[in-house]
Amino acid sequence: MKAYNPKHWFSLIFSFHKSDSFRQLIPAMIGLVMLSAVLCYMHIELKCVALRSTTVMHSLLGFVISLLLVFRTNTAYERWWEGRKLFGDLVNNSRNLMLKYNAFIPEQHRELKNNFRIHISNYAFALKEHLRGGFIQEQLEEHPDLRLSQLKEFNHIPNRIAGQLYKDSESLVSKKIISEEKLLMINDELRSFTNVAGACERIRKTPIPYSYSSFIKRMIFLYVITLPLGLIADLKWATIPIVLFVFYAFASLELIAEEIEDPFGHEQNDLPTDEIANTIKKNLNEMIS
Repeated sequence: MKAYNPKHWFSLIFSFHKSDSFRQLIPAMIGLVMLSAVLCYMHIELKCVALRSTTVMHSLLGFVISLLLVFRTNTAYERWWEGRKLFGDLVNNSRNLMLKYNAFIPEQHRELKNNFRIHISNYAFALKEHLRGGFIQEQLEEHPDLRLSQLKEFNHIPNRIAGQLYKDSESLVSKKIISEEKLLMINDELRSFTNVAGACERIRKTPIPYSYSSFIKRMIFLYVITLPLGLIADLKWATIPIVLFVFYAFASLELIAEEIEDPFGHEQNDLPTDEIANTIKKNLNEMIS
């Protein structure tokens, strides 16, 4: 996720990054300029194409497309914000769980505290990479009861780590290190890990319906292609920059919605899941230090 200062207006206006919509739209914008220029030349200079103003029709269509794009971007942002809240829950639950382990487990079993710290930290790193469809072994710490070489064999690595957390927590009771009442007190945090993973998977694997997304793209395409035909009679050569601006505004909103509706990737507008996982690891290390 790209860090920035929202109060620096001019730096935001004139700066471009690799995922900026302007860069992605340059080929389409060049084609649109060429089309508009040819139509203007044929109507104004050659007078071989007679065009009439259709600004009323395009104004109505533009209003309809604007409403569709507002709904589209709001839906995409809701998915982005829900993903951020879920990773916020992961941070809080990781802290709470480690605080309870640290308080419940006697100091003479310090190695057990460290083992639970490794599990919780590994879960955060494994989850963020699971949502990206990968696995980075170097980011995880070795655990005596769950070797990293074993994790590679599983399709759902976060589930495997969560399952081991449950087993190790249950063993604390069987070894009479903690009471059953204390095990019940940590059950909510243990269950929340799987709940967070499932909710994140729902966001990632359920995109906006195909028919809705394709309809918006077709409407934007047809609108900007026919827009020069309706403006040339009134605006002449000024049609070219106006059409270009309208296309940039509409297409950029659609591109932004596409990017943020799946917020767990590596794009600059995606969630800072790497930083969140590192924050969890740092916090847990401080708790048992």
